[in-house]
Amino acid sequence: MKITFLGTGTSQGVPVIGCDCNVCTSTDKRDKRLRSAVWVETPEASIVIDSGPDFRYQMLRANVRKLDALVFTHGHKDHIAGMDDVRAYNYFQQKAMDVYATKETQDSLHREFSYIFAGLDYPGIPQINLHTITPDRPFFINGLELIPIRVLHYRLEVLGFRIGDFTYITDANFIAPEELAKAKGSKVFVLNALRREPHISHFTLNEAVAIAKEVGAEQTYFTHISHQLGLHEELNEELPKGMQLAYDTLSFEL
Repeated sequence: MKITFLGTGTSQGVPVIGCDCNVCTSTDKRDKRLRSAVWVETPEASIVIDSGPDFRYQMLRANVRKLDALVFTHGHKDHIAGMDDVRAYNYFQQKAMDVYATKETQDSLHREFSYIFAGLDYPGIPQINLHTITPDRPFFINGLELIPIRVLHYRLEVLGFRIGDFTYITDANFIAPEELAKAKGSKVFVLNALRREPHISHFTLNEAVAIAKEVGAEQTYFTHISHQLGLHEELNEELPKGMQLAYDTLSFEL
């Protein structure tokens, strides 16, 4: 299984207009972060978790020529806004795109992309097959098992996913013990770490480090990083062994 980080940032993670902080002006490409998303690839399956506003460019940059499915963590705009661009895969693969989401996230998709679901056979609109994720049940995409992990993003339930030895959680500030237990035993654990200061709906770096220690994965990567967190190189030097910031285009195999 190959994992590629398509994006590791937030709406505050990319350079901000008018901001002259050391992250926004950094020449280190690891400090240039598009909205968070990850590509999971096996010989049988190619899936992407979340398609934010940067989706089209991310897919071109990573050279994702085959896409079997989109899987959504939740319905916030920075995680779903790019879904329209699956139309290119509709064209080249000559089939509708399978999209996996909870009922709540499907409601967001219907609101944001009403023209897709209006029942009008208009040429060129994205072709979508919606599949409902039941949060307490694993599901399969081309033989690849995904185990949902329920987390809270303030008051909104968001899903993380355990896929084999890989666990991916973003947009969280609370994980119940029974849900975190699903991540234990992972070789690679990914968790959001927005900034150092407290935030109403995201883990801080220290909170994320504490949770990563509890999970005990061989390697932990932090994602959904705000430019407020600091420089990639400097932060990695202070993180515990086996933990580091992820960066756009980082790729590894499990």
